[in-house]
Amino acid sequence: MANEGFFQKVYEVAKLIPYGRITSYGAIANYLGASGSARMVGWALNGSDKENVPAHRVVNRKGLLTGKHHFQGTNLMQQLLESEGVEVVDNQVQDFDKLYWDPMKEL
Repeated sequence: MANEGFFQKVYEVAKLIPYGRITSYGAIANYLGASGSARMVGWALNGSDKENVPAHRVVNRKGLLTGKHHFQGTNLMQQLLESEGVEVVDNQVQDFDKLYWDPMKEL
């Protein structure tokens, strides 16, 4: 599978997102030199449950939990974020700018 290497790189970056912080699909894509591939990052994270990846820490560029339907249960993504102290209201991360982790700057 041609995407396997890219998916593995996505997992490696996502595993570095600190507890209680969030990033975006686009930020991971940009870091991997694949700007414009945010959707592919999302696809990679959809299959990351076997890789022990904290995919719940990845949201869209506006802080919305757009990937929440890929988690088991109704609100698992939100519950995981809240267990790390991230406030979520109406499927949107509060204090997005304060909690945002940019791999281009942090790594």
